[in-house]
Amino acid sequence: MAGTPQYMRNLNENLIMDALITQGTMSRADISRQTGLSKPTVSLAVEHLIDRNLVREMGRADNAQGRKATLIRFNETAYYVCGIDIGATRIRIALSDLNGEIIAYRTHPMVVQEAHEQAEATMLELLRSHMNELLDENHLNWEQIQCIGFGIPGVVLPDSGRINRIVDPLAGLEQAFSLESLSGAFPCEVILENDVNLAALGEYRSGAAAGYNLFVFFSIGTGTGAGIMVHGQLLRGLGGLTGEIAEMLMEDGRRLEEVLSADGLMQVAKRHLNPHDELLAVADSGADLNVDVVADDLNRHLTPEKLFEAARNGEVDALDILQQYSQMIASALRQISVVLAPDLIVLGGGVGGNGDVLLPLMRQIISEQFPVQPQLICSKLGEQAVVTGAVQVAIQQTMLNLQQEALE
Repeated sequence: MAGTPQYMRNLNENLIMDALITQGTMSRADISRQTGLSKPTVSLAVEHLIDRNLVREMGRADNAQGRKATLIRFNETAYYVCGIDIGATRIRIALSDLNGEIIAYRTHPMVVQEAHEQAEATMLELLRSHMNELLDENHLNWEQIQCIGFGIPGVVLPDSGRINRIVDPLAGLEQAFSLESLSGAFPCEVILENDVNLAALGEYRSGAAAGYNLFVFFSIGTGTGAGIMVHGQLLRGLGGLTGEIAEMLMEDGRRLEEVLSADGLMQVAKRHLNPHDELLAVADSGADLNVDVVADDLNRHLTPEKLFEAARNGEVDALDILQQYSQMIASALRQISVVLAPDLIVLGGGVGGNGDVLLPLMRQIISEQFPVQPQLICSKLGEQAVVTGAVQVAIQQTMLNLQQEALE
């Protein structure tokens, strides 16, 4: 078909679409000048794009003189895409138009115990139910959804879409969240990707890392991981394992994830805190207390959120704990920096996202101890980093499909 008149017309349509997406609202004459296509060719292609609902007329331009031209723009609401972040504790869903504008965002709890007791089909039905609710709320149907991008806290094998490993709270659900299972559960195209890779992509496209040639997104939460981007492309490596820094070994032989995850932070706190400290001490009448009972109560009630809040309030113990913890983060980042020499490191995740507390501590360590000193900042997108990246890959695939449809 290549070289035929129909093929050339479709190429012209794709060229016009690219121009409208890049430049915004344009007249037919503007499109002609921008693309180098003749005015009759542009007019014919625009009419076909209007029939496909991919572009629309927006009224007349405000010309200073002469006949006012009709303005054309890309129809970003011709179709929609979704990004879904399947996390250890939360499921986050974003609905977006084709310009990447998130028009709806919802979070749902991931009840892990119940999830493990349910069959694979039931877990997929739960995800489908969340999507149905979101579409109903926004008066949309499945025919308008072209693609869903899923982020998963695990290693996604590039060839098969199977999950090789997954963060501990979701262990046992690998098959339920595989590309095959998700594709069978949703009536649209599905893309499955590692969540930290998607967060890195989200920060590059519309967050803190925009314009950086080489940067690392370092996520610390229930698990740990890194997304590495070079000139706008994700590094994947053998078996998709690039960035699986959870498997790095610390000096004492422990896996990095055991040391730096939310649980690792709590272990640092427990070793530091005396059961009688006032930081988060249990209210009591003042009678003699059993040390083991009090320690157990502290262990149950102390959380990363409370620890960071105590640090913000100037609690000395909390600041000491986070100073120790920041030094451990720095040990990992130093090795990454020496090997990659990134321009930028972006901290994110449920723990790493507490930049107001961690960044001052980390920057001091970097300035004093790092032979390579990248810029260190916090995620701009926060908890929406993964779904933002998932939306971006879904849009990219949708636009590719629309272009291919035109060439068929």
